[in-house]
Order: sequence, then structure tokens, then C-alpha cells
Amino acid sequence: MNTASLLAVCRVHQLLPDPGSVGVTAIDKRPVEGPVKVHKLGIHGDVQASRIDHGGEDQAVYAYSQADADYWSGELQREVPAGLFGENLRVAGIETTHAVIGERWKIGLDVELEVTSPRVPCATFQRVLGEPQWVKRFTQAGRVGTYLRVIKTGTISAGDHIHRTFVPKHGITVGQWFSEPTPELAQVLLDAEADGEIRLQDEYHSKFEKLLRRNGL
Repeated sequence: MNTASLLAVCRVHQLLPDPGSVGVTAIDKRPVEGPVKVHKLGIHGDVQASRIDHGGEDQAVYAYSQADADYWSGELQREVPAGLFGENLRVAGIETTHAVIGERWKIGLDVELEVTSPRVPCATFQRVLGEPQWVKRFTQAGRVGTYLRVIKTGTISAGDHIHRTFVPKHGITVGQWFSEPTPELAQVLLDAEADGEIRLQDEYHSKFEKLLRRNGL
């Protein structure tokens, strides 16, 4: 299948003070040199200040495409270096927002990741970036990147190849779900899980079922 590349592996550089409910944020990610271990809960040495909305096995790793970073660099008239958006992986040759929910990537020799869900921008993201109306702009652009769960642990390094090893036939991308979470899409994803094609995040079941009930389905 398609081959892409890992441009940078990023983890928390420092915790920054934040006026939100937690008091600090771990969004300040920076590239690290050399091999980095990947565990079930993400990149070795990385943390999330709030485990309510971030982290856990279903959101262990956040990836963002260089193509989307280049878009924002033009829009913001500033550099968007790897890690600025809080991503763990900056990738090229693979569009994270257009990744199909449930597709799998092999990185390097042994690490395997599975696409789970889009990144939802928050007020902390806006405060740290310092851009007016950033949550609205990021949302409207729809270039959200993707969270991934770790299927196989191992070690990765900048420069590793990324191989897309499996793409579910349901075809719904994280960007589609983020932009238009319709009952029809929810039903397709529930059916794909029932068929054993994908494994949805636990919280998605209740969200999907509520969406279907609200629409009489």
C-alpha cells in the first residue's frame, strides 16, 4: 500500500501554566532526536495534563500532516514547526484528516497504529497559539489531524517510513466525521464494528446511539 514518512516525533517539552480547570497544559510538544519508544499510552516521556479529554489508549498518539501545517503557515504568516499544534507525529505523504477511521499504519520495523478519531480544538489550544478566534478557524478549515491507538508497541524515529497496511471498506474519514456527524455516518460505523471491521472508541457508542435515537433511527 502507500508509503509515507515520519518527519518528527514530538513529546512534551514543558508544562505551561493555563487558566483552565487543570491549571497547566502539556500542549508544548517539541521534536526529539533518535529512537523513541511507543507504549500503549503513547510516546515514551509524553504526558497529558488533562486525562478527561486527552490521552488514554484510544487517543494515545496525535498525528498531523505536513500538508496541513503548510496550509496554516500560509494562513497565519508564521512557521508551524513540528509539535506546535500539540502533535506527537508530524507526517508527510499521508493525509491525517483524510485517514479512514480504523485504518492502520506501520511505522518503522514494528510499531502499528490505528486511526480512531479527529482532534477537537479546545480553548487551551487557542490560548497557547495566541490566534484570535482560533477554535472557530481551525474547526471551519476542518484540517484537524487524527488520534491513533497503539496496536503494536516498539520504537520509532524521525525518517521512518509509514505504510498504510489496512483501510476499512466503510470509507468514512476522521475529517468527515468531524465536519458532518450525521446519523447515517454513525450507523455505517456501528455496522462496520458489528462486522468486525473496526473497533470504535468506547465513548463513541453512547454518542452514536444518542444521535440515532434523536433522529428516530
